[in-house]
Amino acid sequence: MGYAEGGALARELGGARTICWALLLSLPATVPLTVVAAVADPPHADALGWSAFGYLTLVSMFLGFFAWYAGLARGGIAQVGQVQLAQPVLTLGWSALLLGETVTPTSIVAALAVLGCVVLTQRSRGSVPA
Repeated sequence: MGYAEGGALARELGGARTICWALLLSLPATVPLTVVAAVADPPHADALGWSAFGYLTLVSMFLGFFAWYAGLARGGIAQVGQVQLAQPVLTLGWSALLLGETVTPTSIVAALAVLGCVVLTQRSRGSVPA
């Protein structure tokens, strides 16, 4: 639901403004929850951990959503949203290739099931009469 609304808003506001407004409007809920969580279990990391956290926060999540919402606005929410469902297969592949992680057969079957569902929905969309 969030992607659908964000994609619709991005048509009017653009991807960058959409995510900035979403973050600003969510502050009344996220700030108190963050404070409670930090007090209950204070975060602890070394400089490398905090720099990785900063990168993920700023580049991967914040700036990445600029492009994501712009893509949803341009390519259509339903069509582009399906692309994200290919992520499990890509994540498994890259984690094995780049990080040497072991990928279990169950993980492969689950990821391929998700990918198969995406393919089926894309093909069935084209066969439904308008």
